[in-house]
Amino acid sequence: MSSHDQLLARLRTTPATADALAGFFEFDVTRDEPIEDVGVASGAALVPIAGDSTGGCYFLCGDGPCPPVVFMTSEGQGGLIADSLPEVLALIVGLPYWQDCLKFSAGGDLDQMRTAAARLEHDLLQDDSQVRQPRRQVYRELGLSATSPQELVARLHEAVVRTEPDFVLLDPDGNAYASLFNTFRVSDNPDWR
Repeated sequence: MSSHDQLLARLRTTPATADALAGFFEFDVTRDEPIEDVGVASGAALVPIAGDSTGGCYFLCGDGPCPPVVFMTSEGQGGLIADSLPEVLALIVGLPYWQDCLKFSAGGDLDQMRTAAARLEHDLLQDDSQVRQPRRQVYRELGLSATSPQELVARLHEAVVRTEPDFVLLDPDGNAYASLFNTFRVSDNPDWR
């Protein structure tokens, strides 16, 4: 059994950690059915491992001891988000608003993503200071190290940039999913003006 298989098995058999991941971090290991069959441009195998409450799905991409992770939204976007399962878990726990960082990336501008992350982290801690305990719990249970939001944003940006050409998601008709980078700017959010 590979290390990522062991980690997935651990997630599925540790209810408190699985509940924290699903409830606070939108990584639900019981939602591993994608909304449609997808492939990846390289032809590598995709194995669904978790989903979020909006119909998005996380996949391990390819074989090997440490496959990268791609994500598809229910809105027709998709791409590479992390180089391994432990990295994606660190991302979603340390940066639970990672999809909003991509939404407010002005088409992939790292500085926009960093600014969005700072504002989103502030908002998260203001609105739900209870997130600190689930973060600590998941870090402890899975043996993950806390990483700064700014470092996680940089890793996410670098992964999404590498989506093309191999990690482009394809729908059943062979049409490419749109990039995970969206065109909104931080200044487009009226709450951040």
